[in-house]
Amino acid sequence: MSDPMSDPNGPLHRRLYPAHRPTHRPYEMHMSNSSFALLRQRKFLPFFVTQLSGAFNDTLFKSALTLLVTFYAAQYGGLSSAMASNLIAGLFILPFVLLSATAGQLADKLDKAFLMRSIKMFEIIILSVAAFGLMQKIAWLLYLCVFLLGVHSAVFGPAKYAYLPQHLSSKEVVGGNGLVEMATFISILLGSLVAGELVHHGEQGVTVVALLCLVVALVGYAASRFIPSTPPLQALKMNWNPLSETVRNLKLAREDMAVFYAMIGISWLWFFGAIFLTHFAPLAKEMLHADERVVTLMLATFSIGIGVGSVLCEKLSRQQLEIGLVPFGAMGMSVFGIDLYFAIDDFVQSGVGSGALMGVSGFFGHAGSMRLLLDLFLLSLFSGLYSVPLYAMIQTYAQPTHRARIVAANNIINALFMIVASVMALVLTQLGSNVAQIIGITALLNVLVAVYIFRLVPAFLLRFLAWVLTHLLYRVTFVNRQLIPASGAAIMVANHVSFVDALFLMAASPRPIRFVMDSQIFKMPVLSWLFKKLDAIPIASAKDDAFLLEAAFLQVAHELEDGQLVCIFPEGRLTTDGEMGSFRAGISKILSLHAAPVIPCALQGLWGSFFSRKYGAAMSRPFARGLFSKIQVVVGAPIAPEVATPERLEAAVASLRAGIQ
Repeated sequence: MSDPMSDPNGPLHRRLYPAHRPTHRPYEMHMSNSSFALLRQRKFLPFFVTQLSGAFNDTLFKSALTLLVTFYAAQYGGLSSAMASNLIAGLFILPFVLLSATAGQLADKLDKAFLMRSIKMFEIIILSVAAFGLMQKIAWLLYLCVFLLGVHSAVFGPAKYAYLPQHLSSKEVVGGNGLVEMATFISILLGSLVAGELVHHGEQGVTVVALLCLVVALVGYAASRFIPSTPPLQALKMNWNPLSETVRNLKLAREDMAVFYAMIGISWLWFFGAIFLTHFAPLAKEMLHADERVVTLMLATFSIGIGVGSVLCEKLSRQQLEIGLVPFGAMGMSVFGIDLYFAIDDFVQSGVGSGALMGVSGFFGHAGSMRLLLDLFLLSLFSGLYSVPLYAMIQTYAQPTHRARIVAANNIINALFMIVASVMALVLTQLGSNVAQIIGITALLNVLVAVYIFRLVPAFLLRFLAWVLTHLLYRVTFVNRQLIPASGAAIMVANHVSFVDALFLMAASPRPIRFVMDSQIFKMPVLSWLFKKLDAIPIASAKDDAFLLEAAFLQVAHELEDGQLVCIFPEGRLTTDGEMGSFRAGISKILSLHAAPVIPCALQGLWGSFFSRKYGAAMSRPFARGLFSKIQVVVGAPIAPEVATPERLEAAVASLRAGIQ
């Protein structure tokens, strides 16, 4: 059996580099408007308000109850604060394990708008009972309501994620998911803040909590009435056995390894997030010597970071499904998670005082507070960058007929990962680890995850980083980049100015490119590693290595047969005078083996840079012009293979180059 990570003919590779992508895939399209425009559309706004209200209510009620059983334990069942908190968390998660399989079937079988309205009606009933329990201080009834709210969320989740791809166009999926992710964490933030403030005011505040939950539930139901009809895509016979249905759903997910890896990636984020979110309170109290308002501040910082990262996804992904954001996000989570460990240690070592717990003002008066909060913010921001493409990936690749069931299976795995996170934290605590060490260990584990993801999709990460670096270090302009085909076999040809030409072409392309590169570049430090990770094809002249030349032509033909985008530099060498050389006959040999449209491209602005040969050997003048200089990449119209002679292609690239401003 082939390794899905490394085998270029393996199932994952073929899924991420498909020969013929269906037109509904989001990374094939580009969106001109911001995702916030969705908030003005009926297909999104009522749904958005509905899920926003549910997330807010879940957090408000759970946070309020947790505070009540912590600070007023005698009035609410007499359980210890630790036991009560764990019980609340466990009761809420349990329905995801028990009911997600059934919920996924319901979302695939019923009209999703009808299902969501029914769920919101159920929420009103739950919170009516919860309001009575709060006012009468009936602990067992409140715990029951926590479980029922978990049922509400477990059933709503598959319907939510299956609804979006049925109503949003391919160019809106990433932005829509970003808004949902942002709204969810803002709801968590607001719910936590409101709960803390109201509980602080005693009996009167508890009454307000009860009434507010009801009001928000009614608003959510009213919004759900405007969700457009979303009928099922197939007739489905229900399987009421959750165990066998879960197994079947996991098998469905494993039929597409891209979907399965995305599910595992999302579940890891739940593991990672569970560790951090559940340890804010003990971190503040036990290590920072801070009160509950500092806990709220940390939660706010974390939630805002997630929201910013989720929305930022649309910008960084260029309104397409950008898989490269996933390993990039994972790396950021590791970097700032590890630094958070050291920030906490430095905070403690510098002295935290004794006596009364410090409030927000005291916390900000401490020298290490800003570093700690910045680490939290950036860690969560990168978590947003990590998660949104994975959710969009599941919605995009999963078969529409059983998309909700796959989401349901993912919810079960999420719950199991959260349970494992709790067990790991408990074991580490029993072994003597403090909160900072648990956070540091989790961040180190995430390093392994980041490395693994990079091994799965190196070309996607490198293409994304090429886009980021070129825009940070140069003033880059792409002209007519939409002419690069989003799917199917094609050949790009360009003038060869520097050793980094490929990076700018990567940044311009909406998909990974197979570069044909001089074999000598594979002997250079850094560049050798880079182009090996990009699966570049080495080539040499017939004089230097006739066998390698022939092997390169055959490999290019194979890539084109597989529907890939290949790029060659027909001059065969870097320019030594800044002018174009003659295009060689190699392109004709390639087209004779496999006919494909040829895309001419022109590069301008790299001559004289550190990576060009203007001053002799390339990369010999460290202060050569190049940083922040103006670079242009111009793409021309495709040329049919039957007329794509070296002479015509040379003239096309020269014409594009001459027209660059």
